[in-house]
Amino acid sequence: MSRSRRPKTPGNRPREARANVHSSTSTGIARLTEDDLFDRIAEVEDVLLLVLDGVQDPHNLGACLRSAEGAGVLAVIVPRHKASPVTETAVRVSCGGAMYVPVVSVGNMARFLERIREECGIRVVGTADESDCDLFECDLTGPLAIVLGAEGEGMRRLTKENCDTLIRIPMLGQVECLNVSNAAAVCLYESIRQREFS
Repeated sequence: MSRSRRPKTPGNRPREARANVHSSTSTGIARLTEDDLFDRIAEVEDVLLLVLDGVQDPHNLGACLRSAEGAGVLAVIVPRHKASPVTETAVRVSCGGAMYVPVVSVGNMARFLERIREECGIRVVGTADESDCDLFECDLTGPLAIVLGAEGEGMRRLTKENCDTLIRIPMLGQVECLNVSNAAAVCLYESIRQREFS
């Protein structure tokens, strides 16, 4: 007797994310315009932002939103083009994070980073495997934007050039780097550790 199989997409991946017992049934997505974000930044003393420069996989975007919400991030900033939109899959994987952490789409990431640095006094710290500065040696307190690049390619050149500091997550095993959503969680929670427990 043959079993019927669920149809799969290329790459043998299911079409939709599995149901998650932690997620809300609502599909609400928090969004802000760039100008509204600057208004909110002005109201927060030690703002923490997460910048995702070209993350393509909605599963990774959703996981980043979940970590960002848990870490108290004010907003997640993504480029308007060449990045995953906040899809139903991303919302589901975020387990409610997409409802509480606004996603801000910007047309020009380099100009946005320049603006938050000059107008708001926010330090921009990017992650790069080639950096000599270890995550745990870097000051991640005060007004801060943590920037992570796309899966595989990392940050684009202009984004990297607009970072004040580049850091790397130390890897003690054989693999070269963490998945972008894991790296986001590690960086955000190291910032929280420094802010709250040091």
